[in-house]
Amino acid sequence: MTAKTLAKFILNRYQGLVPQNAWGETSFFYNPDFRFPRGTYFVTIKEKDGANDKASNLDRENVFRLSFGTDKKDFLKFFGEYSSRPGKSGVIIGEYDFQKLDTLMPHPVYGWIGWVCILNPTENSLQEILPLIDKYYDITKKRFGKKSKVKI
Repeated sequence: MTAKTLAKFILNRYQGLVPQNAWGETSFFYNPDFRFPRGTYFVTIKEKDGANDKASNLDRENVFRLSFGTDKKDFLKFFGEYSSRPGKSGVIIGEYDFQKLDTLMPHPVYGWIGWVCILNPTENSLQEILPLIDKYYDITKKRFGKKSKVKI
């Protein structure tokens, strides 16, 4: 699977998304009818390191990272606890190999707020995590609804 095939899969599976490209990353915002300049963050696909995000070593050839949020219950089920917020250019505390491919783990920078990631997911691992992504899509739509004061 490539970053492009994953992006196409996401756009086909989830309605109301608007992709935005910046900083070596494609961010997918839930923003039906373009009601806001961006919308509500849903998932990201990052293909290169950033100034404050180098833990995954995304500058390796053909390496990318899928990231998305989870609810507290799911995050704690998988990882046991939240880490504290890292300092500038830091990563969350934990025994994680943020460069390991095809392994669900807390996001190295945003794990403290319940975001998770997986580098170069395979078809099999994507199928395994789809229930989490589907659930976060529903959460994203509800957040958007609160933001726009429209029932979604």
